[in-house]
Amino acid sequence: MASSVMRLTIAIAILIASAFSLAAQIRDPTLGGRGGGHSVYGDLKVEGDDNAKPIKIDLTLYTESRTIFARDTVSSNGRYRFNNVPTGIYEIVVEVEGQEITRQRVDLTSPLISDVRQDLSFQLRGASGERAKPGTLSAADQYSRSLANAAAFRKAAEAMDSKHYDQAAEILKTIVASDPKDFQAWTELGNVHLLQSKNADAENEFFRAIDLHANFFPAVLNLGRAEIAQQKYDIAIDILDRAVKLRPDSADANYLLGEAYLQTKKGSLAVSYLNEALRLDPKNMAEVHLRLALLYDRAGAKDKAAAEYEAFLKQRPGYTDRKKLEDYISANKKQ
Repeated sequence: MASSVMRLTIAIAILIASAFSLAAQIRDPTLGGRGGGHSVYGDLKVEGDDNAKPIKIDLTLYTESRTIFARDTVSSNGRYRFNNVPTGIYEIVVEVEGQEITRQRVDLTSPLISDVRQDLSFQLRGASGERAKPGTLSAADQYSRSLANAAAFRKAAEAMDSKHYDQAAEILKTIVASDPKDFQAWTELGNVHLLQSKNADAENEFFRAIDLHANFFPAVLNLGRAEIAQQKYDIAIDILDRAVKLRPDSADANYLLGEAYLQTKKGSLAVSYLNEALRLDPKNMAEVHLRLALLYDRAGAKDKAAAEYEAFLKQRPGYTDRKKLEDYISANKKQ
């Protein structure tokens, strides 16, 4: 019994150590780690308007710290591809006419996989024929601003949609200068600077927003992103723990908190939040299974890694490297 407990303790220690080592290597492919070699590709399916004329779709591949790695533009119902992508966690953002339509996380950390197929489908029109609009804010999260500032806020949003980030930042700075209590404008200014990798500026602006409205979830969540981007992992944990408490059903908040715990050698806590992200959004968070599988494999818990690969394939049955994963599962699955 004692020897079994000792082996389990050692395995857990290895898992935590390997999680920290791996996370340090892949936290941002622009900061180091293995070179290029991965490919991400897939088909785009526009649903709900078969007779519509072809449209141009912009895809942006972001690193985990929100740095733009690559862009691609394809026609509706076409195929995109990003080549020579280093090991790391990424996010594909799909935009049409400057409006974000969908986004998808992609995990490129598994040593068994070189090419990842990620098909994307979305609907441009709602039931009424209008283009789908983002969800509305709750009453407590809305801010009443002057007519002049309301018009400026709309212009800033248009500039952001068009990726004119410098212009958007200048407009938002004008708004907060005239009304320093506008927590939404502070948050949007932080978002702009996060997109520009001006993480210290973003951090300050998110803090300003939170000082004005402590429970404004978008500011809290993205402050956590900014802290991770600056490798302030202990602060990120405090912030993201707050985000999870504000919105326990947020898969993103749980995922980011899990990643922050990985950076501080708290593997057991990290695994619990990564699993919660999977539970909340099993389809869009499916690549987290690959993250967990790699951690378990490096800790010697190959049966658990096999289970994660099996769960991943249930969500991604058309996966390009399916055979590699199936071979691993067959060799290591617990009988």
